Amino acid sequence: MKQTKTPPSGIGCIDDPLRPILGMCGVMQGNEEVILHTHPRAQLAYAKAGVLRVNTADGTWVIPPTQAVWVPGDMEHQVIAVSPAEVHHLFIDQRQFDALPTQCSVLEVSPFLRELIIRAISHGRDYLPDSPAARLMAVIGDELQALEPSSLYLPLAQDRRVVRVMSMLRDNPADSRGLEEWAADVGASGRTLGRLFLRETGLSFGQWRQQLRLQEAVKLLGEGKGVTEVALILGYRSPSAFVAMFRKALGKPPKQYCVDLTSGSGES
Repeated sequence: MKQTKTPPSGIGCIDDPLRPILGMCGVMQGNEEVILHTHPRAQLAYAKAGVLRVNTADGTWVIPPTQAVWVPGDMEHQVIAVSPAEVHHLFIDQRQFDALPTQCSVLEVSPFLRELIIRAISHGRDYLPDSPAARLMAVIGDELQALEPSSLYLPLAQDRRVVRVMSMLRDNPADSRGLEEWAADVGASGRTLGRLFLRETGLSFGQWRQQLRLQEAVKLLGEGKGVTEVALILGYRSPSAFVAMFRKALGKPPKQYCVDLTSGSGES
């Protein structure tokens, strides 16, 4: 599928202390990409339907409708719609709030916050200070400061041997070779490669590969593929093994997740 490149909206560059949160919404087509960019305001991107992927220099995040991605101000990032997505954005002046995240992360979105985001965007970007809209934005700020990160994060690395393994696994997540086999392929010992993975990503090799497969699973489910097909694509010996991994990581089975992907519901 041909990739469509889109420039950023520019809203994240608006300097307006009287309006600490600015909202916008729009539709992204499948494989549409907002090109690499930065802006002073932090950004919360929430796909009411569809799946997003956000890339930074530190890693990759996949965002289904039950979650949102937080991008701190001035962090270079790229947003890609893995599948057609209805996206709601909040652009936040971090100077106005004390405890917002300082690193890019995927955050769980409660039904309450989801409704707040939708309501905030309905007020537009020209609300008056000390108005009902301004008070709503203050409540959103309180909610954002209390959000918990989710597990859909894939850290990247700098060491050339680790990067090579990551690249090959991203091309073929079903590759089931063990650490020793990968180490021989990149000119290292298994112990060395394992230590490098842990040092550079904070995850063991096995944990990193599972995170990759989890991200790919969310992407493939968002594209409409069935659970058995996804399990086979990702190299699982049986659909039940894939379902068990998915449920343990994300708290619900893939079929329920598929329902949420199309409905935008965070409830199981």
